[in-house]
Formats: sequence, C-alpha cells, structure tokens
Amino acid sequence: MSSLSTRSEQVENVSQFFQIHPENPQPRLIKQAVEIIRKGGVVIYPTDSAYAMGCQIGDKNAIERVRQLRKLDKSHNFTLLCCDMSQLGLYAKIDTGTFRLLKAHVPGPYTFILNATREVPRLLMHEKRRTIGLRVPDHPITLALLEELGEPLMSVSLILPGDDEPMTDPYEMRQRLEHHVDLIIDGGFGGLKASTVINLAEGEPEVVRVGCGDPAPFLVEA
Repeated sequence: MSSLSTRSEQVENVSQFFQIHPENPQPRLIKQAVEIIRKGGVVIYPTDSAYAMGCQIGDKNAIERVRQLRKLDKSHNFTLLCCDMSQLGLYAKIDTGTFRLLKAHVPGPYTFILNATREVPRLLMHEKRRTIGLRVPDHPITLALLEELGEPLMSVSLILPGDDEPMTDPYEMRQRLEHHVDLIIDGGFGGLKASTVINLAEGEPEVVRVGCGDPAPFLVEA
C-alpha cells in the first residue's frame, strides 16, 4: 500500500486537472486555479525548474497537508514563490550586498534561504533559525498564478517520499495524487531537477543543493 494512502485528511473527491498553455496561460483557468488556492486547496503546478506543490501561505490546514504528503519535519525550509524582487523584499531581511546578488539571478531557477521578516507566518519558518526560502520563478504559468493571487505562494518541490527526483509527467501526477491534492496543472513535461538552493542567511553564500541553476556564481573560493 502506498504511504500516501495513510494520510488522515485525504481529499474525498478527485482533483481537478487543468491543461494550461505554458507560454500563454488562459486567464479563465488561472482565475479558477487561484480560487481553488484561496479556498484552502493544495495545488501542483509547473515552475522554471521542476513541478512544485503549494498552497496559500497562511492556510495552516493546507500547509499541514503538504507537510504530510512530502513527509517533511519542522526543520524544513519552506519556500515562498514571489512575483518580483519588490514582493520578495517584504518577506526577507536583505542588505545592499545581498540585494545586488539576488537581482543578478532573479528571476531564475534558484531558491534563496534568507532571514525572515515578521510578514512570514511562523509555521513556515525554520523552527530554530527563523529563515525562509524565497524565489522568483521565470515561468509564465507560475507568474500568472502569483499575479492573480496577489501574494506569495507557499511551495515545495514535487519530490514524493521514496523518490530521488521531482515528478515530470502530469499524467503520472494525476495517477498518483488525484485523491490527495485539489488541482493538478498540466503545463507540459517538467524538468528533472529542482531549483538550486543558496543559503544567504549567514553572510557568505552557501550552496545547499545543486539543481538546474548554475551554482558557480555562489561558490566561494578558499
């Protein structure tokens, strides 16, 4: 039996499945997707790296569902997807040097771990370090969702327990997850690698995870 079937609050109905154009997202479907998010839905969507799973940033129940699906502990750094640098700056403490570094690589397939501001709900922050992952994706569907939502989207890579890589095929996602999430957005096949994760919370950049973003600009020479 799949470990997913043990979740206590399983979605009773089959999830919705939207086929959204990856370059010219249909506004009607974007609006419907955001309505699902605002009603507490857990959604799977494409990004400029791999597919991700997310929900509204202040929805405790939806966040807990994501945590259970991914089997994440309290030390996990959740990520907030932001529409631009201005929005990112509301949720992270950014000095001048960090701002320059971010601006050179945003938007793009990078997640930056930064010290969170009071705008970040406590249940999303690292339990001890009060940090949060932040990223500005470069994908038309994701950016359209963020623009319609008007706030960041809580996000984790779609790497299920027991898998080493993100899921790439929307139809496989539908087969495995249609009873566990509220919406799957089919924007075509996804990437094989998640975003590259860079920790900027403690001064010098630290490459935490190498993904599809080139880590070279953040490697500090000894």
